Amino acid sequence: MAAPQRRWAAELLYVWFHKLRPRDWFSPAPEVDAMLRRRFARELAALSHRPATEFLRDPMTALAAVLLFDQLPRNLHRGSPQAFATDPLALAISKGVFLRRWDRALTLAQRQFLAMPLMHSESIVDQNASLRYFVRLPHRHGWPFAVSHHKMIARFGRFPHRNALLGRASTQAEERAVAEGFAW
Repeated sequence: MAAPQRRWAAELLYVWFHKLRPRDWFSPAPEVDAMLRRRFARELAALSHRPATEFLRDPMTALAAVLLFDQLPRNLHRGSPQAFATDPLALAISKGVFLRRWDRALTLAQRQFLAMPLMHSESIVDQNASLRYFVRLPHRHGWPFAVSHHKMIARFGRFPHRNALLGRASTQAEERAVAEGFAW
């Protein structure tokens, strides 16, 4: 597959898939957050108001943009509403990739991250699409998390663990769900 057309995209893909390891992707680490902030905060701020179509010129730039707008805010803005601010943009790019069927040429790890915006969405339609996508990947590439995310949206229509950050009041049932571990 051809390299991304933008330098930031090539660098982000290299860092994410070659420098970081799966434990870095899914376990909070201040040193990883700091490194990503140093290297990519400027790009996130500069590009986050651009239309999704701008990132759908080639598959690798689109994948890098999904990482930039879905994963990096969770590292750079951990514990803040900004962690979710660019989710709609990441979702639009992800859906654009699926429509073009560019995901078929990606590695399993790349496909997993391409589908994360579906998993992170608070829409049951997107959650259903997430399940349909993740069921086709090997179990270790996100299926258990896709199921648990879907259950929360099917049950509450939102992710209760985000409520405090987003200024939303939690119900007792939501508080119990978070206490039981549904707080990725």
